Amino acid sequence: MPHVESSIEIAAPAELVYALAKEQQRFPEFMPDVESIVVLERRRDGMVTRWKTLVEDAPIEWTEDDHFDDAALRIDYALIEGDLDTFEGAWTFEQRDGCTHVVLTVEYDFGVPTLAELIGPTLQKKVRENSEMMLAGLKREAEATPSAVDSGEGYQFVAIAVAGPEFGSVEAEAASREGQ
Repeated sequence: MPHVESSIEIAAPAELVYALAKEQQRFPEFMPDVESIVVLERRRDGMVTRWKTLVEDAPIEWTEDDHFDDAALRIDYALIEGDLDTFEGAWTFEQRDGCTHVVLTVEYDFGVPTLAELIGPTLQKKVRENSEMMLAGLKREAEATPSAVDSGEGYQFVAIAVAGPEFGSVEAEAASREGQ
């Protein structure tokens, strides 16, 4: 099964970036190829979402189950139904050297072996480009968030408390990221 892994460094606290990534219904605001995301079900540890994206101006739609692991700062997702046979992976968020290292993995299968043989490398390139676009959008949004402030002594955030059924619970106190 094809596998794509993309990563990015974001100059914001991992807890903040993770909290933003859990707000998937906001992705269309800052991710150009994401047309819509509708939350169908919210749970304390995740949600079910319906996605509509564009790949080369072709709409691709699916419903996925997202599982939030607040302790590990990780989001796992898996296809429930849609235009693909398989679509699953994870987002991971690791605080490192004053930044957040985000990794997005995707495993996918369009379910048409002949299509995969003919345009497999092109599909993989498009999945990679779409993953990188999503990460770049998350980076722009996280670094523009007023809670992430460079005080000259490393990034700090003040009184971030994201709670509620749509977010699970992510809490943080004011803390300097330098030296951590």
